Amino acid sequence: MKLCRFTSVSNPFPHVGLAVDDDASILDLSEAGVDSLTVLLDAPDLVARVQALANRPLRRFALADVRLLPPVERQEVWAAGVTYLRSKKARMEESEHSATAYDRVYDADRPELFFKSMPQKVVGPGAAVGIRADAKWNVPEPELALVLNRRNEIVGYTLGNDMSSRDIEGENLLYLPQAKIYRGGCALGPFVVVGVDEPTVRGWTIGVRIERDGTEVFAGETSVGNIKRGFSELAGWLCRSQEFPDGAILFTGTGVVPGNDFTLAAGDVIHVRISGVGVLTNPVVVV
Repeated sequence: MKLCRFTSVSNPFPHVGLAVDDDASILDLSEAGVDSLTVLLDAPDLVARVQALANRPLRRFALADVRLLPPVERQEVWAAGVTYLRSKKARMEESEHSATAYDRVYDADRPELFFKSMPQKVVGPGAAVGIRADAKWNVPEPELALVLNRRNEIVGYTLGNDMSSRDIEGENLLYLPQAKIYRGGCALGPFVVVGVDEPTVRGWTIGVRIERDGTEVFAGETSVGNIKRGFSELAGWLCRSQEFPDGAILFTGTGVVPGNDFTLAAGDVIHVRISGVGVLTNPVVVV
């Protein structure tokens, strides 16, 4: 079951929706009194609640007739790093000075966790993601993102693009926030998938395709199953000594990294995909 946030020509205010008809249509859950995705995700009987909503005669929009919004309202967005072996190698390649730190954190009990975005700064499907004007080596990072409710429970999964300036991070490990947190640096969507368990999610594939002037310039894919750490483990570390009264979104790391000779350019189009979630497409601009 796939939840979303959307607007339509007839109503420009955000609505909560449920994808049906193999994602070709969106049921308007606001007609059933569901005005907040955050509140719905907090329901103790979430799956049963969504199943009941799916059987109601609610207004239906064609997907082509709505604008999907990022599936985040008030949730903080965080990220875990170095959870794939490929990510560890890539981060070590960025900088000789920081290589030991990345090597050690991959095998450490405590994962790398960092703040990624305030909810109002998250980019949704079709909106532009950014590459920093002061960076020379910019890449997308396709990632599975865990959706947590206010009780710190993993209640869903979505798709994210953790945009990164690799040269800034490689120059000095202390520059990580600047390499990761900037305008257009975080994209999420198109849906939040609920009612699936971790073994099912680990069977999904995740990948990215980048187009430049209509031509594919990079494509790569991996398995979600290659994430080293368990989902509950990552969420548990995030919630230590923390409070998330509106829930949180947690990126789980990337296993698809373009080669060292590749960097994004303005005008590129990024298609990030997870087989069980959908495709998140964003054009690239300089910020």
